[in-house]
Amino acid sequence: MKYQEMYKRILEEHRQVFEKIDQDGMREFINEVKNHNRIFLIGVGREGMATRAFAMRLMHMGKEIHWIWDDTTPSIGEGDLLIATLGDGRIGHINYICERAKEAGAMIYTVTGSPSGNTAKNVADKVFFVPAAVYRGTDDVVPSFQPMGNLFEQCLLIIFDMIVMMIVSETPELSFEKMSHRHRNVE
Repeated sequence: MKYQEMYKRILEEHRQVFEKIDQDGMREFINEVKNHNRIFLIGVGREGMATRAFAMRLMHMGKEIHWIWDDTTPSIGEGDLLIATLGDGRIGHINYICERAKEAGAMIYTVTGSPSGNTAKNVADKVFFVPAAVYRGTDDVVPSFQPMGNLFEQCLLIIFDMIVMMIVSETPELSFEKMSHRHRNVE
């Protein structure tokens, strides 16, 4: 497949995902993020990288952010939000973390391409469905010619960036300039 044909097919897949996203579901997710100051996040692999990028931007907005498994992560509890990304909705150790966090009183929000997965169905308090093909997924999503979970992972990064931009535009005390002051300065 040639370069032009490939990028056009990828962009078409993205267009289909973004048009299929339930905007009310995205708004509900945005509102929970806005309403929680202490947020814990977890994801693995490439979707974990997109989630870590989201965590960084939330920190830039002034939220207290913790990445599960970091040695400095404190205990989670009542009033905290755990955002777990798991494309196929059935990643064992993420399910385990969600169960423990729920027992501790935290709200569990899964972001997935497979809402029929165990964690989304049986553990999460709320689910944000990104209708993009995921590795081992079985739900009705935009199919992809790309390998494994590429489409979900790519769209996840863009959606998270859009969510940050929407929150900043809706929050008078936030601006990208103010966020830049929280950027790491020891590089």
